Amino acid sequence: MKAIRGATTLNSDTPDEVRSKVKELLTTIVSVNNLKADDIICIMLSSTADIKSLYPAKAAREAGFSHCALYSSLEPDIDGSLEKCVRVMLLTETSGSVRYVYLHGAKTLRKDISEVINIALDGPAGSGKSTVSKLVAKELDILSLDTGAMYRAVALKCINSGIDYAEKNQVDHIINNIDLRVEYKNGRQVTLLDGEDVSEKIRTAQVSMLASYVSAYPSVRAKMVDLQRKIASRVSCILDGRDIGTNVLPDCPFKFFLTATPEIRAMRRYAEDKLKGTAQSYEQTLKELNDRDKQDKNRAVAPLKCAKDAIVIDTSEMTAEEVARNICEKIQEKI
Repeated sequence: MKAIRGATTLNSDTPDEVRSKVKELLTTIVSVNNLKADDIICIMLSSTADIKSLYPAKAAREAGFSHCALYSSLEPDIDGSLEKCVRVMLLTETSGSVRYVYLHGAKTLRKDISEVINIALDGPAGSGKSTVSKLVAKELDILSLDTGAMYRAVALKCINSGIDYAEKNQVDHIINNIDLRVEYKNGRQVTLLDGEDVSEKIRTAQVSMLASYVSAYPSVRAKMVDLQRKIASRVSCILDGRDIGTNVLPDCPFKFFLTATPEIRAMRRYAEDKLKGTAQSYEQTLKELNDRDKQDKNRAVAPLKCAKDAIVIDTSEMTAEEVARNICEKIQEKI
């Protein structure tokens, strides 16, 4: 059983206004959560003391929500509380994640989910960005955009096309004609290249090194940054990469930079590859990571760099869960 919360405010205390706003709130919750009538067990509503013209539960019944149990209560009159507010909690038999809905003046109650917020998460390879990004996204119920996967897909396209990636014109041709899409299925990001799911194919060491190389081309970065900004403008999301806070979303209000010692980062990468059955030696992994760091820091276009206003977190002695919790707490302090 899942509980889905929401709230809205009225412009005036009239029966028609109560009916209108309650119907809007409930239909929006049903729509964004893809609920069917049978999914709803009961609806519990409460209203502030300054709403007297109509019980929200009656408005819900009139709006067509008579197939489930309805409860309505009056909140105590508290100085400084939000005026003319209706709150709701739906108990449902839905699976998966749920989306809360806060409308009109009630958006101030949950700015973290009622407004589009973006989080920049930068750092070198192996610092834990991808794992932490997914944990934060799950906790805040927002999307996690793995920007590195997008650059890896470009690298894979170059490999598949057999071009000389040292030739700028050939790479420009690839990026100008690439069919690259990012979708979210079953709670995870799926990277589609020419209609094929390449989410696993882009995780090889060869693709990783080439991704850093081709990402230095202005045409590649311009294409990817434009796509990332379009996604971030539409939905709340956390973006992880190497230049999110300095280049992609320089005005982002929440910036974090993860780091760890090269040895710790190499061991993490080695353990991941070992689980996948693609591990090289630890020594080779460390060498490639150091080479990647040098390449990322010294490239001419959008190098790996910590934004001046970013919060730096050394993850060397922290679990991914601890890092994610730290980030969520910092965000909540600002909201």
